[in-house]
Amino acid sequence: MVPHPISPYGVTKFVGEMYSEVFGRVYGLENASLRYFNVFGPRQDPTSQYSGVLSRFMLAVLEGSQPIVYGDGEQSRDFTFVENVVDATLRACEAPGASGKVFNVGTSSRITLNQVLKQLEKISGKPIQAKYDPPRTGDILHSQADITLGRTLLGYIPSVDFSAGLQRTWDWYKQTYAKK
Repeated sequence: MVPHPISPYGVTKFVGEMYSEVFGRVYGLENASLRYFNVFGPRQDPTSQYSGVLSRFMLAVLEGSQPIVYGDGEQSRDFTFVENVVDATLRACEAPGASGKVFNVGTSSRITLNQVLKQLEKISGKPIQAKYDPPRTGDILHSQADITLGRTLLGYIPSVDFSAGLQRTWDWYKQTYAKK
């Protein structure tokens, strides 16, 4: 899709991509832009304002509180395990023909927040009752990465799917944040 940012945050990301591409053309500096789609994994600080929803969900489950969902939970995301992101980034550093290009880094699939909570309930063995708050202004309803260019130019194929990544992330959060 042609970028059409709906928030100031999105505009700054898009302008950064354009700036990099033009700077590379004008001054010969090789560069590639990578658009990371909802990165998650171990070691993400669930208390940070920049933390993703999955780490917040996991902390809530471990604390026995209600995970907060903004909206009805049917919004979907292309959640991407951190190991996939590292792989794509390293490939972009060395791939011939990558300079000046923009690559989506995701899995090319999506899952709703309600489905995430069901999977988290299953792997945690705990019942989860989410608290649904009004949607946040500027949040998109659905995101899904088209990784065709990354497959073609970088040889990028996500090696960790959502379920496996969620399990590995849960295991780390449980070990790190569970009350002893």
